[in-house]
Amino acid sequence: MDTEGNGLREATRAGHKRGARRELPADDARAVPAKQTTVRLPPRLLDLGAAAGYLGVSRWTVRDLEAAGTLKRVTIPVGAKDLRKLLFDRADLDALIERWKASRQ
Repeated sequence: MDTEGNGLREATRAGHKRGARRELPADDARAVPAKQTTVRLPPRLLDLGAAAGYLGVSRWTVRDLEAAGTLKRVTIPVGAKDLRKLLFDRADLDALIERWKASRQ
């Protein structure tokens, strides 16, 4: 005898059918289940590839912008050293785009 069969008999014995929904009064707050929504926030820090994609330029251009001091990288301290990964703040990328736009006007 399987356990699923036992559960079905127990539920039937209690007056419930398998898969049947319990009706609630219309004014009952539980009658409408709360809809759960998940909001996915974009990351604030972008790695080299993501920053290049965001700006629409190559990775080498982003490296050149960082080396020239035009774009500041975010350094994350890890112990006595900094994380070697190149990370850029989305706000800095937006500010750079605005400077580029202003220089053309």
